[in-house]
Amino acid sequence: MGVRLMVVDDHRLLAEALASALKLRGHRVLAAAAPASGAAELVIARSPDVCLLGTATPAEPGAFDPVVRIKRERPQVAVVVLGPVPSPRGIAAAFAAGASGYVRHDERIEGVERAMAKARAGEAVVAPQLLQGAFAELLNPAAQPDDEGQRLLQLLTPREVEVLVRVAEGEDTRLIAVGMGIAPSTARTHVQRVLMKLGVGSRLEAAALAARTGLLERAAYGRPPRPS
Repeated sequence: MGVRLMVVDDHRLLAEALASALKLRGHRVLAAAAPASGAAELVIARSPDVCLLGTATPAEPGAFDPVVRIKRERPQVAVVVLGPVPSPRGIAAAFAAGASGYVRHDERIEGVERAMAKARAGEAVVAPQLLQGAFAELLNPAAQPDDEGQRLLQLLTPREVEVLVRVAEGEDTRLIAVGMGIAPSTARTHVQRVLMKLGVGSRLEAAALAARTGLLERAAYGRPPRPS
C-alpha cells in the first residue's frame, strides 16, 4: 500500500527527483518543495503520513526546528530526515527534535521506502552503518577530519561553482545560460566540466554529491546575491 508523503529539501532538484521516483513506485506524493525551512507550514496544512525532510547541515543550530514544530502540531506525522553522513551530534539532534528516522541522501530508493514504512509504523529508523560511524567517531574522534566539500570546491572555477549551484536549484541549460548571460553551448560545456571534475555521470548525481558534502553551502557563502 502506498504512503501519503511529502518531500521537502533545500535543493528543489533533489526533492522533485525523489518525489518522481516514489510516485512511480505507487506512493502518493502530496508535495515536493523547497526550502526545507518552510516544511512545517506545508506539513501542518496537508498532514501526510510521512515527511521526508532533506538537510545538508544536520549539526547546525536550528536545522531541525521544522521537525519540532511538525511534531508539536501534527504528532501523527512521521518525519524521516535525509542528510549527509552526520556527526553523532547530527543524529542525536534529529531524534531529539522528534524525527522517526535518519537516512543518507544517497540511499537507494528501496532503502528510503523501507525507512518510510518503518517510520509510519512507529519504529525508529537508522541504518546500522550510520550508527557504527557515529560510535566510531565518538570513540576515535579525528583531530583534523577530511573536508570533502572544501576539497571538491577547490576543483571548480568560480564560474563552475555558479553552474553547480544553478544545477542543484533545478535550472536547465537554457535557464543557466540566461541567468549567467552566456550562450547555451557555453552553459552545456560548463555543466559537462562540472560533472567531469566531480566524477559523476548526471546532474542529479552532481547535486546529490554537492548536498551530501556541504559543497553547496560553502559555494553559496560569499556568493553575491542574484539581481531581482
